[in-house]
Amino acid sequence: MSEDTPAGETSRGFPGGRGTPGHGEAPRGETDTRRDPADEKESPENRKGDEAPGAGPRVDAEEHDGPVSEQDALRLLVDGSGRDDAERHEALRAGALADEIARRLNADASGTRIGTLALFNDSVTFGGGFHPGGTRAGASGPAVAPASAMDPAELTGHTELFLPPDGYEEAVDALRERRVLVLTGPPGSGREATAVNLLAEAQVMEDGGAGGCHWLLTPSAVLRAGWEPPVKDAGYLAVLEDGPDGLREFAAAFGTSGGAGQWASVVSALRSADCLLVLTGGHDLEVLAAGPGGDQVARHPVTPVDPLALVERRVLGHGGGPDARAELHALLERTGATTALREQPAARNAARLASVIRADGDVTAAVAQLRDPSEQVRAWFNRYREPEAVAFALAAAVLEECGYLTVAEAAVHLRAALTEPETAPPDLRFADRLGHEQQWIRLELPDESRLAPGPPRVRFRNALLAQTILAYAWNALDGRRDAILQWLRRLLNHTDLQVRARAAVAAGVLALADPHYAVHRFLTTWAGSTSWPLRQAAATALGVAGSRPETAEAVWELLHRWARGDASAYQRRLAGTAANAVGGLLGRTAPERAVVVLRAALDREGDWGTLPAVAWGGVHLVHQRQTAALLDAYLEWSEPQDLSPMVVKSLSAFVFAVSVPYEEPVVDAAGTDADRTRVPGVPVLLSELPRYPERLAELWARALARKPVQDAALDALRDWIDDYADACPGALEAIGVLLLSVARRPGRHRERLTWWLEKWAADRRSPSANAARLLHTLDRDR
Repeated sequence: MSEDTPAGETSRGFPGGRGTPGHGEAPRGETDTRRDPADEKESPENRKGDEAPGAGPRVDAEEHDGPVSEQDALRLLVDGSGRDDAERHEALRAGALADEIARRLNADASGTRIGTLALFNDSVTFGGGFHPGGTRAGASGPAVAPASAMDPAELTGHTELFLPPDGYEEAVDALRERRVLVLTGPPGSGREATAVNLLAEAQVMEDGGAGGCHWLLTPSAVLRAGWEPPVKDAGYLAVLEDGPDGLREFAAAFGTSGGAGQWASVVSALRSADCLLVLTGGHDLEVLAAGPGGDQVARHPVTPVDPLALVERRVLGHGGGPDARAELHALLERTGATTALREQPAARNAARLASVIRADGDVTAAVAQLRDPSEQVRAWFNRYREPEAVAFALAAAVLEECGYLTVAEAAVHLRAALTEPETAPPDLRFADRLGHEQQWIRLELPDESRLAPGPPRVRFRNALLAQTILAYAWNALDGRRDAILQWLRRLLNHTDLQVRARAAVAAGVLALADPHYAVHRFLTTWAGSTSWPLRQAAATALGVAGSRPETAEAVWELLHRWARGDASAYQRRLAGTAANAVGGLLGRTAPERAVVVLRAALDREGDWGTLPAVAWGGVHLVHQRQTAALLDAYLEWSEPQDLSPMVVKSLSAFVFAVSVPYEEPVVDAAGTDADRTRVPGVPVLLSELPRYPERLAELWARALARKPVQDAALDALRDWIDDYADACPGALEAIGVLLLSVARRPGRHRERLTWWLEKWAADRRSPSANAARLLHTLDRDR
């Protein structure tokens, strides 16, 4: 391309520049016909002062059916259409989230073993210790209501060091009065221990309870006509599992008004035999017992006890002085047990740790096992297989920290993909079941003291659970993998930027499980898509997938291959995705490899279409604190200082980098002291100018002296002087040092800078006081 290519004086600019729509300023120089004297000698044709290039229809290089021309690529790069801004915001947010996820994945402080699920060596079990229908495992009784007396050791284990939950005394009174008590709570909440203690205490208060306590092995038998307790003066405990199998026989008794008569008969039989009955279960039993038939029985929810208090009771008994308690709590803190019990506050976990402490066992190992997200996830998926539970777990894993309504909506869509079509919307109430089916999730309520508290947020108690759930579901739920992928792709088109970013990170977590499969199953398709949200998702996913040492090399090889592709539109999009990907986490960890990918994507013969993607990749590298590597690359690529395509592309990308204002990341995973120099709304390369004076001076000199980059460079320089210098402490003085360095170089640099500073200082519409000051600085240096 020759230097006489038409170029507007300063009427166009990069994002944030004066040429972007909405700036509110007419093109400068309309009444000033002076020309740059240096330009008159450097170009056969004078600058066309007031022409505004870029007019006419926008050329979308990414959808173009063939090689993109230089003019179209430069126009696309400087086009302030707003879409590039959207891409940039999404890339920054997704990149910040990817950083945080990768940090969690690579952390091993808790002894977790994420990624070692050993899925194909897994045994299929059903949680809860009960067969469907409520029969206790190992029991095979006749049709009449069999009962099994509790072993004395089991009874002692439940009662000796029992810590009563809140409302326990009221529950005792209700059981004595009504004879039947429905006691509900999440699995592992201590509901069985509470039931045993209620029976034992209520029996003693009655008449000594000579019959003892019994497991009722066929709970539904109590509903049969003529049922009588098999042992008099006894207490009975029946465990009802959630789900249709565990509660089918009780649906009519609780759910209809006719069931009241059944329960009246049960209560009468219990009174006649001086017996008591406690039915324990979870959320489904709680809902069912609230029906019309439940009016005949007492109902009581188990209030969770403080797990630390439970450990203290189990270890120290009913005594224990202040020194012993302090020593115990120090042990819990030192071994991480306190954190583990905050993440998994179920009573059974506290009891398990207490037994290890009493036996002088390895508490640290027990804590590591308890916190291992792989074991938690394996056990949960073995227990809960219904689409409702699975859908909410996966939605929370993808959209953790989003508002409850956002997560619930995503879960509804996923459930629909996992079930047969329904004629009417299902009655789904995920929040009601969180404490029962999803104990690993907490619904963090907003701070009501704040002016705008915001919505409830969905968060996992363990930072690694979300990623482990995704990995397990992707590997284990073979029949649902396609539905999960289609649902995830749908989230990538969500109107909420946060949802799209988190869905992209989730795709990266899926790719970690089997990168080769993910590349061929969905990542390559997304990376070459005509939809930029899908391309951004592929770039983010590859950043997460390449964050682990065992997968990094394969990801880098893939990006190099994409960057070197041919000039077809599809291969160009792959190269652009590669450039975007290396501007994120991958580029921060290996900047030297990142610039190699950027060069390969940029130096494509006859193809200018990757220039915008490479320019954005460079900006993201700067935001990843890899400025030196990028500037060195631009200096090397533009070293010939001629009109070759690589020189023009490199300098155009540099000018783009100095034009893009800094935006604070959504999540600052690195948090280095270097961030203090960065000013939101000001280009990073201006705020960090004193750190790289020689590199930036040389690149500025090359850009200001070379068409067609010169036009955009002049716009960027004036933006630095007029728009950004006053917002950044010390920036104007640093610009002065920069311009002196440029002016002292051989050639017509001083003459050019003087001419333009004079023009801007004397601008009739918007005279620049800062330009006048800088002009004075140059004059004093003569």
